[in-house]
Parts: sequence; C-alpha cells; structure tokens
Amino acid sequence: MLSGHISGEVVRHSEIFPALRSRGLSVQRTVEVLADIGVFQDDRTPSFEQWLERKLEGIAPGIRRDVEHWARLLHDGGPRSQPRDEATVWGYLNRIRPVLLEWSVPYGHLREVTRDDVLTQLDALPGSQRRHTLIVLRSLFGRAKKSGTIFKNPTSRIRVGQHEYGILQHLEPEHVNNSVAAVARPADRLVLALAAVHAARSGAIRRLQLDDLDIGNGKLVIDGRVRPLDALTLHVAREWLDHRRCRWPDTANPHLLINKFTALGTGPVSAVSLTTPLRGQAATAIRYTDSARALLEQAAEQQLR
Repeated sequence: MLSGHISGEVVRHSEIFPALRSRGLSVQRTVEVLADIGVFQDDRTPSFEQWLERKLEGIAPGIRRDVEHWARLLHDGGPRSQPRDEATVWGYLNRIRPVLLEWSVPYGHLREVTRDDVLTQLDALPGSQRRHTLIVLRSLFGRAKKSGTIFKNPTSRIRVGQHEYGILQHLEPEHVNNSVAAVARPADRLVLALAAVHAARSGAIRRLQLDDLDIGNGKLVIDGRVRPLDALTLHVAREWLDHRRCRWPDTANPHLLINKFTALGTGPVSAVSLTTPLRGQAATAIRYTDSARALLEQAAEQQLR
C-alpha cells in the first residue's frame, strides 16, 4: 500500500479496502499500522449516518429537523448529556418512526402535535409498546422544548403505569445447572451463571475485569459490589479462564470476557454476544435480575427487623 507513497500524501480507506480484501488480508490491522504512522484517512460514511438518513426519509422537513437534532444528540452526547449506546438510538427512532410518518401527513412541525394526537397513538398500542413509545416521545418532545422549537410538550402529564412483574422465586439449583449445561461455549456458560445466580445485567457483565474475579479468596466484584463465589460460578469461571488462556495466551485485553474481535484490543465484548446465549433459557436476564433484587431487598428488610 505504501509502494508508491510520497511524503505528505494520505492513504484512504476506499483505496486499501478492495486491494486487501481481494488478497484475504486484514483491513483492520493495516488501518492500525497506517494510522499509527499518520498517513491514514478514513473516508467512509459512518454507518450511523447512512442509517439515520434512511430513517428520516419521508418525514416532514419541519419534523425531521427536530428529530435529527434529537437523534444526533442521543448518539453523540452534548454539554450536559452522555452519548447513548448506538443500539438505543436505533431502538428509539425505530419505535416512533411510524408515528412520525403519520404525523407528517397533516402536520409540518412538532409544535402542531397535540396531547390528543399523542394519546391516539398510544391507545392503539399494547402495554409494553405503549410505555416504550411514550418514553421515546417524552425524550423527543423534551429535547425540542429545551431547544425552543416547540412551546408546549404534549406528552406532559400523560402517565402509563409501569408493568410490575411478579417476583420470580428462587431458581432451584437444577434449573440453573440445566440452563448452564444447555449452553455450549465456556463464555456463554459464565454469562448465564452471572445473570442467573448474581443478577448481573449485561452492561455489568461486559465491564467485568480479570481483577474483579478473585478465585483465591472466593470473591467476585460486580460494579463495585463484592459477592461470594458460589460453586457453580466458580466452576464455569475456571473453565472459561482455561479456555481464554489457551485461545488467546498473549492478549492484553483486561476484560474478563473477550472474543476473537476484542482479543486484539482492550475493549469489552458487544451486548449482542451476551444476549444470544440467554435466549430460551430458564433465567431470562431482565426479569430474573429484577426479581433477584426484590428478593435480596426483602431478605435485608427481614434482617433489619
């Protein structure tokens, strides 16, 4: 790629991608080397930009401006807000796009949308979808109000009762063991044990570092909270660590869970890689986490009494 390179010139991604792919060579590693020596220029259009352009198509221009500003602020963050996960932005805009398209027929701006318009859309949706749609619309109109592009927030004082799940009783050991045994890979078994036994959410599992697992003292630190290592988690953790050492002996990634992509760097695994092994198992992540917290709180209250 540098055979004809002249000092001061840059090598663009659009130039190296077809040449490397045709030879079966790693684009990522080549990009890292070129960037390290200061001659790489990434001329790709970010996938988020392409996706956002498609999702905004068909929305009235006046509404589109507010929606685009809101979506970019969610994605990139701002002076008083942290950037959201890209999957969250996708989910938000996908949820309300049908509503925005419908409003784009009679209206040209969000300031024309009334409380009755919002209620009409919500009343046509079942419980969980209704609640999620209201949450997203509140976010959109709240941002537009702060920006001064609307005068009144039509979602104000609209309430949707939170769906309360019944407390799932303690999972019997055989249920957890059967679920763990049904998962093939060591990493997936560890993920399932962390979710089922320790009520850890996916973000907390992704953030776990090697130093958070103290096998010698039988302790595990999850988001700053120290928990004792049970026999099941200890077993699958040792199994995973053996697999990790054999598969990626020289990785510098400090995270407990890694895969073939993150082993080359220092970042966490993706959220998708964690949710896949949990599907269809006895311990669904969100419900069991909520229930485990409720049961732990009840136990704490009883101890105080």
